Amino acid sequence: MKMNSKLRGGFTLVELLVVIVIIAALAGLTAPMVIRQRKKADQTEAVNNARQIGLALMDFETEYTTFPDLATGAAVATATETTAIATLDANSRFRQMIRAGIVESESIFYAKSSFTKKPDGVFNTDQRALAPGEVGFSMIVKTGGTAFSAAGNPSRPIIIAPWSGTGETFDSDFFDGKAVVLKLDNSVTSLNIIKSTGNVINNGQPILGVGNESVWGAAGTGGPPVFAHPLKKN
Repeated sequence: MKMNSKLRGGFTLVELLVVIVIIAALAGLTAPMVIRQRKKADQTEAVNNARQIGLALMDFETEYTTFPDLATGAAVATATETTAIATLDANSRFRQMIRAGIVESESIFYAKSSFTKKPDGVFNTDQRALAPGEVGFSMIVKTGGTAFSAAGNPSRPIIIAPWSGTGETFDSDFFDGKAVVLKLDNSVTSLNIIKSTGNVINNGQPILGVGNESVWGAAGTGGPPVFAHPLKKN
């Protein structure tokens, strides 16, 4: 008995086209979910890293009386018999905690952004420790670069990611429209980034905003707060 020619020949062209259309439709439906889950995973990594940085900052402040700045850079240099760190970018500030032996890994300083790369784990010299691109968090400091300490309003932000790489704006593309913010009480929260301006909103106003209702007070503490941003990858 002869077999049916359709069965012997396999799928027809029309059937293959129908299968391709179905697969494409399913991919179109699932792709946004996959992208969002990837962003959530990146955000979770940044949140966990921010918490670890917060603990390290408190340990550093206990030993050196304030968070990392030029003055503590000199103190760390004396304690470790090395040269003083004389720059005020976020990489240099965080590098002091590695030098001081408070932090033993570069990985906690990473947060995904357009200018970061995964730390290579090499930090035996200042050139390799937290090299450009290995830090994803901006640090909030006083005007002139002096660091804040653990004293003050516990709601004040300390570090924030992801910086856009330009000016004082932050990138809404990486953490599903949110910024990861560590506060003085060592809590980590996710605040909205206004996509059109790149501003991060804290209690209804830009995160560095001062005023009677602001966490910074009417005039700010030590002048209006500013950002010490990380160095971009080469």
